[in-house]
Order: sequence, then structure tokens, then C-alpha cells
Amino acid sequence: MGSVQRALRLLEAVGAHVGGAPAKQLARETGLPLPTTYHLLRTLTHEGYLRRENGLFVFGEAAEAIGQAGARRRRRTQIAEALAMAARELRAAVYFAVYREGEVEVVAVSDDPERPPVEEWADFRATAHAHAIGQCLLAQLDEATRREHLARYPVQSVTPFSVRTEDDLLFRLDTVRRGQVAYEEQEYALGTVCSAIPVQVGSVVAALAVSLPAHELHRLRNVTDRLRTMAETTLTTLAFSISI
Repeated sequence: MGSVQRALRLLEAVGAHVGGAPAKQLARETGLPLPTTYHLLRTLTHEGYLRRENGLFVFGEAAEAIGQAGARRRRRTQIAEALAMAARELRAAVYFAVYREGEVEVVAVSDDPERPPVEEWADFRATAHAHAIGQCLLAQLDEATRREHLARYPVQSVTPFSVRTEDDLLFRLDTVRRGQVAYEEQEYALGTVCSAIPVQVGSVVAALAVSLPAHELHRLRNVTDRLRTMAETTLTTLAFSISI
């Protein structure tokens, strides 16, 4: 434990110097004996947490990766909190999803016991044709990418209300592109209706979505319009921060 604490003190000392610092200075600032400092610096450098440049020690790739992972977790927490606020205001489950590296990825979902999100009973990635999130994302892809996706994940009925053929889906996606919104009624999960809107997050294909119990279908369009307003204010900024 003592060695770990001393190593962390050294990392903190290195982090205080944008351009790095030499071993002797780090030893003085941490109060560590110089031989101990050299030993720990060699170990941290070997493990990739530090690197030596012109006699100065700076953060290495391993330390930078830890910092980036922490930043990603903080950004994900921020959008999770934003989705939770939106869910309470809309009285609906709210989702943020992206199309990344050929797959549908649901990045964040609100978690309100009174308005629970749809249970992923069939893999969201393989059933993009059957839910509003997937339809919204597929509609934003270029034709070649969309065809490649559907070759890997062919259209098949998930519920009695799902689109049944690829031609039916392509016709639906054309409607989604024109209206900038995807609506689906019990196509992925019986008893649930959903909508999704595209959001601009740089070059990333992304969508915000909501789901409601089927008996609240009459609320869906109004909730979707309100979600769009939220996206134009705060949600898109947060979405961009976690999509990069």
C-alpha cells in the first residue's frame, strides 16, 4: 500500500507540471528519497504511466487513457442526468443512441421505475428495423451502409406489427427521412409505442427517442415535439460530448 501511495503522489506531482518535471524536483515536491523516486519513476515509465522527454517526466499513454476513461464516464453521467430530467418532464422513458462501427448502440437510457424503458428482449443491434431508434438511425445512413447493415441483419418480424420485408422497411425509412421522425407502434415490444428523432452530433449518426405504454399513444406526437425542443436546447450538446 505504501508503494502505491508513493506512486500516486509522484503522478500527482507530474500532473502539476504541464511540461513535465525532472526526478530531483519530483523528489523534493513529494518528500520522497531520491533513490525511491528513481525506482518508482522507472516502474511507472515501464508500465506506460509516465514517459521521459529530455530528462523530464510527463504522463504516458496509460495515464492518459485513465483520464480519458474518467472523462467519458463523467460525460455519460451528465447525459444520464439530463435524460432523467427529460423523462420526468415528459413522463416517458427517454433514450440516446448512436450508429457506430456498423452497430446500433444505445448509449444512455432514463431509469425511472414509474416510466421504465423497454426491456431489450431481442438484441437492439439485430432488430434495428423493428424499433424507432433503429429506424431513425438507418434512415440517416447512406445507401451502401444501410444495405450492408441489412445484409448482416435481415428484416424479420419481431412482433405481429413489425415491418415484414426489406422493401416495406425502405419505404418506411424514406418517410422517416422526410418527416425527420420515426414512429412505431408495438413493432418491437407489445404494449409499447415509440418515436425517435435524429440529432446533429458532428459526423456521428445519432438519435433521441421516447417510449410510452400503448394506451398512451394519443400523447406520443406531443411528447415527441417536446423532445425535439429539448434537443434543440441542451440534450444535443450533451449528446455530442459523449459521442466523440
